[in-house]
Amino acid sequence: MKQEITVTGFADEAHLRRTVAAIREKNWMVVDIYAPYALRGVAELLGRPRSRLPVVVFLGGAVGLLLALWFQFWASTLSWPLNVGGRPWNSLPAFVPVAFESMVLVGGFSLVGAFLLCCRLYPGKPAPQPVVGATNDRFVLVLQAPVTVAAVREVIPDLDLEIVGVDRSLEASQP
Repeated sequence: MKQEITVTGFADEAHLRRTVAAIREKNWMVVDIYAPYALRGVAELLGRPRSRLPVVVFLGGAVGLLLALWFQFWASTLSWPLNVGGRPWNSLPAFVPVAFESMVLVGGFSLVGAFLLCCRLYPGKPAPQPVVGATNDRFVLVLQAPVTVAAVREVIPDLDLEIVGVDRSLEASQP
Protein backbone atom coordinates (compact mmCIF):
# COMPACT_ATOMS: atom_id res chain seq x y z
CA MET A 1 0.00 0.00 0.00
CA LYS A 2 1.36 3.41 -0.97
CA GLN A 3 1.06 6.14 1.59
CA GLU A 4 2.44 9.61 2.00
CA ILE A 5 5.16 9.90 4.58
CA THR A 6 6.23 13.25 5.97
CA VAL A 7 9.83 13.63 7.11
CA THR A 8 10.68 16.77 9.09
CA GLY A 9 13.52 18.19 11.12
CA PHE A 10 16.32 18.62 8.61
CA ALA A 11 19.15 20.70 10.01
CA ASP A 12 20.07 22.46 6.81
CA GLU A 13 19.53 22.57 3.07
CA ALA A 14 22.48 20.31 2.25
CA HIS A 15 21.10 17.56 4.49
CA LEU A 16 17.74 17.85 2.73
CA ARG A 17 19.37 17.62 -0.70
CA ARG A 18 21.36 14.51 0.29
CA THR A 19 18.20 12.88 1.62
CA VAL A 20 16.25 13.66 -1.56
CA ALA A 21 19.05 12.19 -3.66
CA ALA A 22 19.04 8.99 -1.54
CA ILE A 23 15.26 8.69 -1.80
CA ARG A 24 15.34 9.24 -5.57
CA GLU A 25 17.89 6.40 -5.86
CA LYS A 26 15.26 4.12 -4.30
CA ASN A 27 12.79 5.29 -7.00
CA TRP A 28 10.37 6.68 -4.44
CA MET A 29 8.28 9.64 -5.48
CA VAL A 30 8.94 12.93 -3.71
CA VAL A 31 5.60 14.72 -3.59
CA ASP A 32 6.70 18.08 -2.23
CA ILE A 33 9.34 19.97 -0.27
CA TYR A 34 8.49 22.72 2.21
CA ALA A 35 11.27 25.11 3.20
CA PRO A 36 11.56 28.39 5.12
CA TYR A 37 13.07 30.04 2.03
CA ALA A 38 13.21 29.44 -1.71
CA LEU A 39 15.55 26.63 -2.73
CA ARG A 40 17.39 26.84 -6.04
CA GLY A 41 17.51 23.78 -8.26
CA VAL A 42 14.85 21.78 -6.43
CA ALA A 43 12.87 21.11 -9.61
CA GLU A 44 15.92 19.50 -11.24
CA LEU A 45 16.65 17.57 -8.05
CA LEU A 46 13.11 16.20 -8.02
CA GLY A 47 13.23 15.35 -11.73
CA ARG A 48 10.42 17.72 -12.66
CA PRO A 49 10.25 18.97 -16.25
CA ARG A 50 10.88 22.60 -17.17
CA SER A 51 7.98 24.96 -16.77
CA ARG A 52 5.89 25.83 -19.81
CA LEU A 53 4.99 29.26 -18.48
CA PRO A 54 7.43 31.06 -20.84
CA VAL A 55 5.50 29.62 -23.78
CA VAL A 56 2.25 30.93 -22.32
CA VAL A 57 3.78 34.38 -21.83
CA PHE A 58 5.11 34.42 -25.39
CA LEU A 59 1.73 33.42 -26.82
CA GLY A 60 -0.07 35.96 -24.64
CA GLY A 61 2.34 38.69 -25.72
CA ALA A 62 1.90 37.76 -29.39
CA VAL A 63 -1.88 37.87 -29.02
CA GLY A 64 -1.66 41.26 -27.27
CA LEU A 65 0.60 42.64 -30.00
CA LEU A 66 -1.63 41.43 -32.82
CA LEU A 67 -4.81 42.66 -31.14
CA ALA A 68 -3.31 46.10 -30.51
CA LEU A 69 -2.08 46.45 -34.09
CA TRP A 70 -5.38 45.22 -35.51
CA PHE A 71 -7.44 47.55 -33.32
CA GLN A 72 -5.34 50.60 -34.11
CA PHE A 73 -5.38 49.87 -37.81
CA TRP A 74 -9.15 49.28 -37.74
CA ALA A 75 -9.83 52.42 -35.70
CA SER A 76 -7.64 54.74 -37.79
CA THR A 77 -8.42 53.46 -41.30
CA LEU A 78 -11.79 51.74 -41.31
CA SER A 79 -13.91 52.92 -38.41
CA TRP A 80 -13.06 56.62 -38.19
CA PRO A 81 -10.48 57.72 -40.77
CA LEU A 82 -9.15 61.22 -40.21
CA ASN A 83 -6.86 63.08 -42.56
CA VAL A 84 -4.51 64.89 -40.18
CA GLY A 85 -1.91 67.00 -41.99
CA GLY A 86 -1.89 64.75 -45.05
CA ARG A 87 -0.36 61.83 -43.14
CA PRO A 88 -1.36 58.28 -44.05
CA TRP A 89 -4.11 56.63 -42.02
CA ASN A 90 -2.19 53.43 -41.37
CA SER A 91 1.04 54.86 -39.93
CA LEU A 92 2.85 51.92 -38.31
CA PRO A 93 5.41 53.99 -36.31
CA ALA A 94 2.53 55.64 -34.45
CA PHE A 95 1.16 52.22 -33.51
CA VAL A 96 4.39 50.86 -31.97
CA PRO A 97 4.17 52.29 -28.40
CA VAL A 98 0.59 51.16 -27.83
CA ALA A 99 1.27 47.77 -29.42
CA PHE A 100 4.32 47.24 -27.19
CA GLU A 101 2.43 48.19 -24.03
CA SER A 102 -0.47 45.91 -24.99
CA MET A 103 1.98 43.07 -25.63
CA VAL A 104 3.52 43.46 -22.16
CA LEU A 105 0.11 43.83 -20.47
CA VAL A 106 -1.51 40.77 -22.07
CA GLY A 107 1.68 38.72 -21.62
CA GLY A 108 1.76 39.59 -17.91
CA PHE A 109 -1.91 38.81 -17.42
CA SER A 110 -1.52 35.50 -19.22
CA LEU A 111 1.43 34.62 -16.96
CA VAL A 112 -0.53 35.35 -13.79
CA GLY A 113 -3.60 33.48 -15.05
CA ALA A 114 -1.61 30.44 -16.17
CA PHE A 115 0.33 30.34 -12.90
CA LEU A 116 -2.85 30.47 -10.81
CA LEU A 117 -4.47 27.75 -12.93
CA CYS A 118 -1.35 25.57 -12.87
CA CYS A 119 -1.05 25.81 -9.08
CA ARG A 120 -4.82 25.51 -8.55
CA LEU A 121 -4.83 28.68 -6.48
CA TYR A 122 -8.00 30.58 -5.86
CA PRO A 123 -9.15 33.07 -3.22
CA GLY A 124 -9.85 31.50 0.15
CA LYS A 125 -8.04 28.23 -0.52
CA PRO A 126 -6.30 27.02 2.66
CA ALA A 127 -2.58 26.42 2.36
CA PRO A 128 -1.83 22.70 2.72
CA GLN A 129 0.85 22.08 5.34
CA PRO A 130 1.74 18.54 6.32
CA VAL A 131 2.96 19.64 9.76
CA VAL A 132 1.92 22.75 11.67
CA GLY A 133 4.57 25.42 11.19
CA ALA A 134 6.24 23.52 8.36
CA THR A 135 7.71 26.58 6.69
CA ASN A 136 8.59 28.53 9.82
CA ASP A 137 11.96 27.13 10.82
CA ARG A 138 12.42 23.66 9.38
CA PHE A 139 12.63 21.76 6.13
CA VAL A 140 9.87 19.25 5.42
CA LEU A 141 9.94 16.48 2.86
CA VAL A 142 6.74 14.73 1.75
CA LEU A 143 7.22 11.52 -0.19
CA GLN A 144 5.08 8.72 -1.46
CA ALA A 145 6.77 5.51 -0.47
CA PRO A 146 5.62 2.01 -1.40
CA VAL A 147 6.94 0.74 1.94
CA THR A 148 6.59 1.40 5.64
CA VAL A 149 7.94 4.15 7.86
CA ALA A 150 10.64 1.71 9.07
CA ALA A 151 12.04 1.47 5.55
CA VAL A 152 12.21 5.25 5.35
CA ARG A 153 14.14 5.29 8.64
CA GLU A 154 16.66 2.89 7.10
CA VAL A 155 17.27 5.26 4.18
CA ILE A 156 17.48 8.25 6.53
CA PRO A 157 19.31 6.93 9.61
CA ASP A 158 19.50 10.28 11.46
CA LEU A 159 17.90 10.16 14.87
CA ASP A 160 16.94 13.84 15.03
CA LEU A 161 14.37 13.48 12.25
CA GLU A 162 10.68 13.31 12.94
CA ILE A 163 8.88 10.89 10.62
CA VAL A 164 5.12 11.03 10.50
CA GLY A 165 2.99 8.66 8.44
CA VAL A 166 0.16 10.60 6.86
CA ASP A 167 -2.61 9.21 4.67
CA ARG A 168 -3.76 12.05 2.43
CA SER A 169 -4.79 12.23 -1.18
CA LEU A 170 -2.06 13.42 -3.52
CA GLU A 171 -4.43 15.86 -5.21
CA ALA A 172 -4.83 17.84 -1.98
CA SER A 173 -1.10 18.23 -1.41
CA GLN A 174 0.16 19.01 -4.91
CA PRO A 175 -0.54 22.32 -6.60
